[in-house]
Amino acid sequence: MPGHLPALALLFALIFGLNLIPAFAPPTWMALALVGFQFHDTSALLLAGVGAVAATLGRLTLARLSHRLLRKKLLSDAHRANIDVIKSRLEKRTTLTVGLFLFYAFSPLPSNFLFIAYGLTGLPLRQVALPFFAGRLASYGFFIVGGAAAGRSFEIDSMVSGAYAAAWFIGTQLLILGGLYCFTRVDWKVLFDRRKLVWLRKAA
Repeated sequence: MPGHLPALALLFALIFGLNLIPAFAPPTWMALALVGFQFHDTSALLLAGVGAVAATLGRLTLARLSHRLLRKKLLSDAHRANIDVIKSRLEKRTTLTVGLFLFYAFSPLPSNFLFIAYGLTGLPLRQVALPFFAGRLASYGFFIVGGAAAGRSFEIDSMVSGAYAAAWFIGTQLLILGGLYCFTRVDWKVLFDRRKLVWLRKAA
C-alpha cells in the first residue's frame, strides 16, 4: 500500500483538476476505467474511493467558484433575482434536489453544468455532497471493473472507439454550454407560474 501512495495522490490531483474544469474536460469515468485496466492489481474499491472523493471535492469547489465569480460578479441583479426563483423552489424540494444529484452521480452524464447551476443558486452544498459521493463511488467502481473486463475480453478498434468517445464528449459539452446559457436566460417565474417559456427581459 505505501508504494501506491504517490500514484494515488497523483490520481487524486488529476481527478480533482478534471472536476474543477467548467467545460470540455475529459470524462472522469473514462480516465478511471483506463487506470483500472492498466493497473489491474490495484483494488477497484480503492481506485473508486479515491476518484469519488476527488470528484466530489472538485465539483463542490466548482459550485462555490460559480457562486463567487459568476453570480456575485458577472450576473446582473435581474439575473440573480431570476435564479432566486429556482432557489426558493428547490428549498422546498430537498428530496428532488438530492435525487437529481444522485441520478447524475450514477450516470455517465457530465455533471459540471449541474454544479455550476447549483452554485449560482447559493443553496448549501452539504445537502448534495453525500448523494453525489455515494453515486460516484458506485458508478466509478462499475466502470473500473467493467471497463477492465471488457478490455481483456473483447478486441476493440481504438480508432472507432476513439471517434465515438470524441463525438460524445464534444456533443455533451456543447449541450452543457447551451443549457447553462438557457438556465440564466429563461424567466423562471413566468415558467413556474404560467407554464410559459419566455426569455428574461433585459429591462427587468
